[in-house]
Amino acid sequence: MKYKAIFFDRDGTLTMNDQDMDKELHRRYIELSGVKLELPYDRFIKFFNKAHAQDKPYIPYKTIKDEMLFFTDFYELLLIDDGVNKDVKEKAKYLGEKLWYVYKKPFDEVLDVLNYFRSKGYVMGVISDCPPSLEYSLELIGLSKYFTSFTSSAVVGVGKPNPIIYQYALDSLGQKAEDCLYVDDTPNEVDGARSMGMTAFLIDRKGKHKESEWTITNLKEIITYLRENNYD
Repeated sequence: MKYKAIFFDRDGTLTMNDQDMDKELHRRYIELSGVKLELPYDRFIKFFNKAHAQDKPYIPYKTIKDEMLFFTDFYELLLIDDGVNKDVKEKAKYLGEKLWYVYKKPFDEVLDVLNYFRSKGYVMGVISDCPPSLEYSLELIGLSKYFTSFTSSAVVGVGKPNPIIYQYALDSLGQKAEDCLYVDDTPNEVDGARSMGMTAFLIDRKGKHKESEWTITNLKEIITYLRENNYD
């Protein structure tokens, strides 16, 4: 067997957002605030950065508890901006603790792919630009049991494609880059893994990127690559 380990990105690679929970968040936000939750990316980043700039002992957050406190602050700022002035802290606490960003759904092929790699004796890890709840988010959908390593940018202190986060993940599994596969849905993060020496695939589920030898549309294509090259 040519490879010993495989690392996956989370969002867009292993999982998508849970649309049912997104709807519940929007429903509860209207109920609590009286206004529709409008949260395009630029507004999310604005209030994320504003919450992050506060002088609080749990910022930057390194634990799930800190993360929940942070998102309570995030929702408090958002509610105030939306004109809410009654019971703001209580409402923000509910949103921060009950409807934070941990609810995911796996893509259809994920279980088959993870079972394949486990059956072949691979050790597996996740590297994600995300909060400390990485492992917990995968535990909620029954995926955490497949992985030995969970590398979160919030915990490491840098995000992809910084070499530090890839090396942190490699060290966590005791692996050399050349013995590892990697898959991600963001081109520069794939390039970052490849520059470390990993065999890296770009998963492009929606055909947004230019095709290349290392572009796939389904995780099962990694298995095809291994079989075609007699690496399995």
